[in-house]
Amino acid sequence: MCGPEEAALLRLEEVFSATLARINNLILQPLLSTDPESSDPQDRECLRLLQQLHKSSQQLGEVTEDSLYSLWERQRHPHSFGLESLLLLRSADLVMQVHMEYIESYTSCLVVQAFHKVAKSKSVYWRGRQKVLRQILTGMGCEGSLGTTLAQALRQPLTQHVQQYVLFLLSLRDTIGERHPAQELVMHAVTIFGNLQSFMGQALDQAVATQALWHTLSSQLRDVLCTPTHRLLQDSQDVPVVVTPLRAERVLLFDDALVLLQGHNVHTFDLKLLWVNPGQDRYTFHLLTPEEEFSFCARDPQSQVVWQWKVTQAVCQALRGKKDFPVLGAGLEPSEPPVCRSGAYTFRAEGRLCQATYEGQWRWGRPHGKGTLKWPDGRNHVGDFFKGLEQGFGIHLVPQAAEDKFDCYKCHWQEGTMCGYGICEYGTDEVYKGYFHEGLRHGFGVLDSAPQAPQPFKYTGHWEKGQRSGYGVQEDSDRGERYIGMWRADQRHGPGVVVTQAGVCYQGTFQADKMVGPGILLSEDDSLYEGTFTRDLTLVGKGKVTFPNGFTLEGSFSSGSGKGLYTQGVLDTAALPPDPSNICKRQLGLGAFPVESRWRGVYSPFWHFVIADCPGDLQEALLGFHMQSPRELRKSQEYLCCERSHPKDSAGNVEDILEELLQHREPKALQQYLRKALSNSLHPLGKLLRTLMLTFQATYAGVGANKHLQFLAQEEVKQHAQELWAAYRGLLQVALQRKGQALEDEDEETRDLQVHGLMLPLMLPSFYSELFTLYLLLHEREDGLYSQGITHLSLFPDTKLLEFLDVQKHLWPLKDLKLTTNQRYSLVRDKCFLSATECLQKIVTTVNPREKLEVLEKTYGEIETTVTRVLGQEHKLPMDDLLPLLVYVVSRARIQHLGAEIHLIRDMMDPVHIGGLYDFLLTALESCYEHIQKEDMRLRHLPGHWDSRELW
Repeated sequence: MCGPEEAALLRLEEVFSATLARINNLILQPLLSTDPESSDPQDRECLRLLQQLHKSSQQLGEVTEDSLYSLWERQRHPHSFGLESLLLLRSADLVMQVHMEYIESYTSCLVVQAFHKVAKSKSVYWRGRQKVLRQILTGMGCEGSLGTTLAQALRQPLTQHVQQYVLFLLSLRDTIGERHPAQELVMHAVTIFGNLQSFMGQALDQAVATQALWHTLSSQLRDVLCTPTHRLLQDSQDVPVVVTPLRAERVLLFDDALVLLQGHNVHTFDLKLLWVNPGQDRYTFHLLTPEEEFSFCARDPQSQVVWQWKVTQAVCQALRGKKDFPVLGAGLEPSEPPVCRSGAYTFRAEGRLCQATYEGQWRWGRPHGKGTLKWPDGRNHVGDFFKGLEQGFGIHLVPQAAEDKFDCYKCHWQEGTMCGYGICEYGTDEVYKGYFHEGLRHGFGVLDSAPQAPQPFKYTGHWEKGQRSGYGVQEDSDRGERYIGMWRADQRHGPGVVVTQAGVCYQGTFQADKMVGPGILLSEDDSLYEGTFTRDLTLVGKGKVTFPNGFTLEGSFSSGSGKGLYTQGVLDTAALPPDPSNICKRQLGLGAFPVESRWRGVYSPFWHFVIADCPGDLQEALLGFHMQSPRELRKSQEYLCCERSHPKDSAGNVEDILEELLQHREPKALQQYLRKALSNSLHPLGKLLRTLMLTFQATYAGVGANKHLQFLAQEEVKQHAQELWAAYRGLLQVALQRKGQALEDEDEETRDLQVHGLMLPLMLPSFYSELFTLYLLLHEREDGLYSQGITHLSLFPDTKLLEFLDVQKHLWPLKDLKLTTNQRYSLVRDKCFLSATECLQKIVTTVNPREKLEVLEKTYGEIETTVTRVLGQEHKLPMDDLLPLLVYVVSRARIQHLGAEIHLIRDMMDPVHIGGLYDFLLTALESCYEHIQKEDMRLRHLPGHWDSRELW
């Protein structure tokens, strides 16, 4: 059987359901008959609010019907439906939410005086409904205006009903035992509806106070401030407060904004972006907004507590987006609003952010964290902020005058300006990849023009304050030229070299982008001019030309009005012909550009990173990031995206890098670690290597592949090896310091051993292609003679060639030859010393100078092994016997460009091998190389019986 409490609840719900039906039919429906086509915005707003109230009333009626149904089911089947089946208990949150929505709709209408406006427009109709209104307002007088009576008729039944809910639930709580299955539901419902009753009381009080406020304001201020969402929480006319430095005449605290009134001026501050900072005394506290900072000073401590508490709680509720239970003043400990928030704000004060809208994270009134800045002129910035300024990675979009053209900066920022690594795509289709400082290109960077530009170019080098300054390389694709040298203020200035696609090279001093004073010119045929030039690199004035045959022409040069070169001087034909090899090996740039300072801008960011103790936040600014299509300036928000590979994705973070470095200090482990680090573009050492590869290719590939630049390239590679080893030790020092240890000093001998024995072989493959091409070009003539000698020697059968090279017959490995029935020893070809020949051919399969020397050592070993087998006893070959045999093996190996190989090995070999076995074997190979060149000349003067036709 159901108890008396449930029976009372049943009657309560029946009465309330009937009352709601009467309110909908007799009050809300007539209220909605307002003209929907009214031109008055206030009338349309009132109609919208009344429609929302009607919808909330219908939802309240539906929930009440559902509650009635659950009570009827409980009454009819008490054993099947327990107390917990009542809607009021099992769905207390839903019932509460519906009541709250009705109160919100009702108070919105009350704030904008919707009931008074509607009653006034149809006063005759409502006077005829006085009796109906009195029936609804049971137990209350019906005095006051029609608008007031309507408001009471829509509010009183609900407040009384919620009060009855609370009484019923309290009685039920006291009736059932603590172990009743519905005990927990009842206790929850008591809390919910107790809070709802408190919420309703305060919400209604706020609405009434807000409605009363409008009568105290001028019509102009009322039009600005009167909105359905405003709820007045505090008025300085009730609790006086002085605001400085704004000197506001009146302060109004609403539930969503703080308003300061100064005459007819209204200053509105969004509570979501308002920070409260307690003052130093009991009378003052401070408020911070995105553009203002002011103080509230009260007459007494009590007033200060009221204002500070109410502002703080209003901020908390605004940030949460809903009102708490209770709204204000329940004796609970006040909650503190978070310092870090998210929100949107449009700046109004003059400055760089004027009219810009920031949306994102905030801290103490400043953009802080991730966010987006948008200006009315189309500029956008998406990225990280710190204390109001752009900081860290950010993408900045600047529209250009031309339609759909933008400058897109994907860079690192510091204190509001670009600083660190960035990739910039300009509306002109130019692309810059490099470093910035204070918003300007500064340090190392690459500027690449659009492919379709009238004068396409690519500059790789150093910048200072937005201009090309220092050492740099610029290629002019249109003219087929490459300038290598010094710059100042965006112009070629200082020593420089110009290399042309036609093979002509210039070296001299540049000033204001033009070559001035004495210089040299090297033509493709190795003719050398030493003298003065015009600004367009034309020979003029006194000079001297040295021709490849040794002739010299010294005098005055000029260019006439037509084509051609005019000279007046002395032609000397008596000089002895110079050594052709010395003529073609003339080198440019010697001493003009100190190798240790050429690419200092590449290393500067790394050492800044190391000196700062390798902080994680600088890692990406050092390592850079990648983009799929750096030239394509996309439309729409794709501009504001960038494919950034975070170091954690591959190489790990800084701590992992340093920890791994400490674990690989033994020689073998160190070699493996360095090989892995250099091959990883996300490791600091790998990043350095790839940037150096870029500079090397920009200088010596393509047009720069000129034999007269070989020495510059060679010393550059060696310098890079030293710098990379120093970079490794810099990281090691940081790793040890973090462990409280110190890095031991390294003497020059130990350093050279590590640079040439460890680092150079590991990084040389990255430069080998361009470097070896320069060696090929430099030794092209010698390799040509060598190739002719090989061609002629290859015509000899093995025995004839051994005899021709004066190899002693007892050393001939004839017993190794397996002849067929019709073969003779004199006809066998490419069989003698075959193992040594095949071994020597492997010299071209590696780029490591040490491994090339090891191949040479194994070749020597194979020759001795073959001789030992032929003699039947161990035999050490003297130089007189070794050289002819080595010439034979070299001629049979037929290695292309052997001269280039030998000179590269000689230049790049570890100095520790000088004077040792490797040096001896390399010297022997050099002798063989020179001998084969001379053999070509000797073969041409052999008697007729050595004619190649008879060799067959």
